[in-house]
Amino acid sequence: MEQSKAIGVIVYAQPGQPVQDMNCQDDECDLPPPSIPATYIPYNEDLINMLQSSDPSVNVTFQHTASSNFYMAIDSQGLLAQMGWLLYPTFQFFVWQAEWFNFKTSLQANMTDKALMLPVVNASIMQGETGIIRTVKMPKLTEMQKYKKVELDAYLSCPGTTDGTCPPWDHIMSLYVCCDNTSVLCGMELGRWITPFRRRIGHWLTNITPLIPLLTSDTCTFTMKLDAWWAEPWKPSLNIRFSEYNRNPDASDMYPYKIVPLFQGGTFNKSYNAQYKPIDFTVPTQVSKVEIVAIITGHGSDENGCGEFCPTSHHFVVNGKHENMQNFSTAGTLLGCAMGKPITGVEPNEHGTWLYGRNGWCNGRQVDPWVIDITMQLDNQSNNVTYFGWYQGTDPDPKEEPGYIVMYSYLVYYKNFS
Repeated sequence: MEQSKAIGVIVYAQPGQPVQDMNCQDDECDLPPPSIPATYIPYNEDLINMLQSSDPSVNVTFQHTASSNFYMAIDSQGLLAQMGWLLYPTFQFFVWQAEWFNFKTSLQANMTDKALMLPVVNASIMQGETGIIRTVKMPKLTEMQKYKKVELDAYLSCPGTTDGTCPPWDHIMSLYVCCDNTSVLCGMELGRWITPFRRRIGHWLTNITPLIPLLTSDTCTFTMKLDAWWAEPWKPSLNIRFSEYNRNPDASDMYPYKIVPLFQGGTFNKSYNAQYKPIDFTVPTQVSKVEIVAIITGHGSDENGCGEFCPTSHHFVVNGKHENMQNFSTAGTLLGCAMGKPITGVEPNEHGTWLYGRNGWCNGRQVDPWVIDITMQLDNQSNNVTYFGWYQGTDPDPKEEPGYIVMYSYLVYYKNFS
């Protein structure tokens, strides 16, 4: 536009679409910034009609208007709280903070229920390749199985007392468990979160009840770490929360008693699905329910934004005919992690692009396991399951550096109390 002698640029959004960042892409970012002003405005039909008229004369004035970007709020407990970073001068950021306060109030109300709390990590610095490693004495497995709900109660804070002391970038934060060094279950992932952009208010409950059979010993070693060893430090806390204790279970009550690892993720390229072969399994006797549990997120970026910003679908097929599919359709949308999401635990007003939809995750929130009841899809005892992941309804085929899928998946068997 500047080369065509334009003295200013106005870009308008399509009808029903929000305004978006006017950012450079790829090699454009190496060029000097334009010397003419530019702005992005909402769709305005009157303005469009005026520009398309026989006399398209419009007076436009560009100006720099300073706007405040540091606010404090009082939550429902009467406590003073930072509001984070208001990326644009819009009141919507206040709404998102209020939604998160409602989430926090609801979470605290749920935490008042009677529960057994098992401390794992207590406000410890997490950094480097090893992260945080804790060996914990566990309740007896037969007692854990009497709890109808088991959750990861995670807090994520920073070394200091303000958002400014938090790391600026988002990363995968995972919890791995090993209760028997000789078992194939050693080192499996028990929970996953995505860190925010420079905010320290994270608190989440993640239901991991189907994964109880990973906790197979009187002592278990838990490792909590980031996917990037070089990242700046966070300060997490973690408890395992056992609630809804069933003191006297009857024969109709079920519990997860056995778990089998299935598929893990990999590089999301043309050969991604070629690595997955059907897994045969025989259902043990006296099993009353069978589930597939999967934790799936996409990361990295090729020319299509895969895997962070592209919508992918993930399919578990049982016995060649029962297809179970999850579609991350909001990936890449402008407000996919903002509209209606703080009420689900997303930390609002982060110091980065937290608003954009991601591939199976949002910044500053837990990744909930996908739980599929496949009991009615089984053929007596001998069965098989396979998996594949698609982009736009087919195998991915990037021409540039591919992204990747992080996945842990399990087969979980339940049986009744005798």
